[in-house]
Amino acid sequence: MAGRFNRIAQNLRWLAFLVLVGIAAPLFVVAAPYADYVIDARTGEVLHSQNADTRLYPASLTKMMTLYITFDAIRRGEISLDTEITVTADASREPPSKLGLRTGQRIKLRYLIRAAAVKSANDAATAIAVGLEGSVPNFAARMNRTAAAMGMTNTSFRNANGLTASGHMSTAHDMTILGRHLLYDFPDYYNLFSRRTADAGMAQVRNTNSRFLDSYSGADGIKTGYTDAAGYNIVASAERGGVRIIATVFGGTSTANRNARVSQLLNNAFGQAPRNAAFRAPAPLDYSRAQASGSSTAATTQSGAGKTVRVNGVLLTSVRPPQRPGSGGAPETVVASASVDAVDMDAAIAAALAAATVVTANIDNSPEDDSLAGPEIKLPPPASPAADEGDDEGGASEVMAAAEPAPEPETAFILADVATMGMSQNDTPPPVDDLETAALMVPPNVVAALIPPTAPVVEPVEQVVAVSAPLIELSPEPPVLAQDTSALVTRVSTSGGLAYGISVGRYGSSYEAERALLVVALSDSAALVGAERKIVESRGRYDATFVGMTQEMAELACRRLQARGTSCSLIGGNNG
Repeated sequence: MAGRFNRIAQNLRWLAFLVLVGIAAPLFVVAAPYADYVIDARTGEVLHSQNADTRLYPASLTKMMTLYITFDAIRRGEISLDTEITVTADASREPPSKLGLRTGQRIKLRYLIRAAAVKSANDAATAIAVGLEGSVPNFAARMNRTAAAMGMTNTSFRNANGLTASGHMSTAHDMTILGRHLLYDFPDYYNLFSRRTADAGMAQVRNTNSRFLDSYSGADGIKTGYTDAAGYNIVASAERGGVRIIATVFGGTSTANRNARVSQLLNNAFGQAPRNAAFRAPAPLDYSRAQASGSSTAATTQSGAGKTVRVNGVLLTSVRPPQRPGSGGAPETVVASASVDAVDMDAAIAAALAAATVVTANIDNSPEDDSLAGPEIKLPPPASPAADEGDDEGGASEVMAAAEPAPEPETAFILADVATMGMSQNDTPPPVDDLETAALMVPPNVVAALIPPTAPVVEPVEQVVAVSAPLIELSPEPPVLAQDTSALVTRVSTSGGLAYGISVGRYGSSYEAERALLVVALSDSAALVGAERKIVESRGRYDATFVGMTQEMAELACRRLQARGTSCSLIGGNNG
């Protein structure tokens, strides 16, 4: 009997202890630091600031940078909205909020974008990062280079989704800069952030920012974020009577508290901002800032250390494939005026590839009806983008490279074959010995960068053709093919650690292998800058390979290609 009373008394003591802990615990919770920053989006003028340069956890505001880079990659032609991304185990294991992706699943980029922008799905953001850069650390490095180029001086990213990580920090000031760039650099995609729901392929997802969007007149974005360490964050944009304000809040104590604070900031700003103000577009991204801060960058992609391509001029017509011979109409010409200030060959080739909007015919540089498009957002027209930032129609800046002299007949046929992928099989291809006809069907910059005279089929590691294609200025006249500047290399150099390569398949003929190499090179130029195409015959089969790479370059290229569904294996070193 006494034992029973003792047990009851012990249980009562535990119960009292738990009640006291429940009452006292909130007293020991330290709220996340508060910060805010408000600007007139039309001019960039600061209207209010509190702790704006204090480095804090941004939480899912991070996804604004993930999406900015994704939109930029689409515009450049690195990837398309319909590219299928293979979900990695790391992406599928991300904690909520999440779309519910499964390891090994393939899903179109457009659905991942919607999930990241609308639902703030952590797994979708990670899948995007791996699909674009092969790994989260590589993508984070690109995020940091882009942030530095924007002038986000107090930001450092460690992942693509904003989950709390050591060193993953930003400020209210920096996130406002990013929000303004999203608004004006990609107005065609900006409507995503005001959608209440979106089709993410696997599910219909709801906007995490619906309460604010529904409650504040004129609000149309941009992004919310929450973690225990960050508190409740938001970058909000609203437009009333031609006045647009962007306000950022870090460290709200609840959704309601955050929304009330940002609403009050916006109200005050609308009362303070002038009705009429001359629009000043955000400054173009300056990648020299990234170099100065110790980060390497290229104006075209993430590849290369300190490589920049600067082209002065305005593209007057986008690069589109001309009509096939015999289909009627004259071939379309590119009319532009440009001068090359400084060019690194690898970066120039990368820019030329990014400018090629043909060959991989499903590259989608702008939203379409039911994909990412939505109600038109009335924004002041952005200034013409800097040439090294690309143009909205055709991809990256136009850098016209001189083509190599006439390739062998088989290569001429491959040119025509690759250029017309997706067209009717009943169409008659150009004669295999008609170089001019074949070359017209591929943009000249692609011919110069990717189509050297076909390398002879050789035994392993015997002969490789290396390309050295000088650049020429764009002119209103059709480009003239340059003289032969290629050099024959008799053996692959192993100096500098360039003893690795990748294989993208084994084929029954050299023609099929060459065609596969061209398609892969065009689909992911960034990962293959500096690599050389080579076909190796072995027992009547033809290996399509890229050689002259470091082990790190080869592994990264394989990860990127595999993420997009292309077979790839490492060669060199201990892999033969």
